Amino acid sequence: MKNSGVKKQPGCSWVEGKNGISTFLVGDKSHPRSKEIYYLLGRLMEMIKSIVPQIDFALHDVGEEEKSNILGDHSEKLALAYGLLIAPKGGVIRVTKNLRVCEDCHSAFSFISKVVEREIVLRDSSRFHRFKEGVCSCGGYW
Repeated sequence: MKNSGVKKQPGCSWVEGKNGISTFLVGDKSHPRSKEIYYLLGRLMEMIKSIVPQIDFALHDVGEEEKSNILGDHSEKLALAYGLLIAPKGGVIRVTKNLRVCEDCHSAFSFISKVVEREIVLRDSSRFHRFKEGVCSCGGYW
């Protein structure tokens, strides 16, 4: 791809709140509340650590531990954590992603919806996913 000048579109996710739309990239730390976002995301990952990161989806030439860290910082997870911080208690969290959600993030969203007892709607490039009580509306066909 590099030799032919083709560039891969970076994964980008966004969530809308009272103060407008917040956009996140993989590993993004530019948001003014990034410390809170990463703290909450870390807590959520601890709560659902029964799922093992599916490192096959981290398509980077790095070690296994680094692949796991990269998956933890996917843009949709950052957007979800921010959405949980800003949404009214009990409100639906709505995240949009410009690419297809990976299997690791899909599994994480399912578990997180159960742990936080919230409905999460994720719109990726293929479809809407509605996560509620640990189950996705796509039935695992994502």
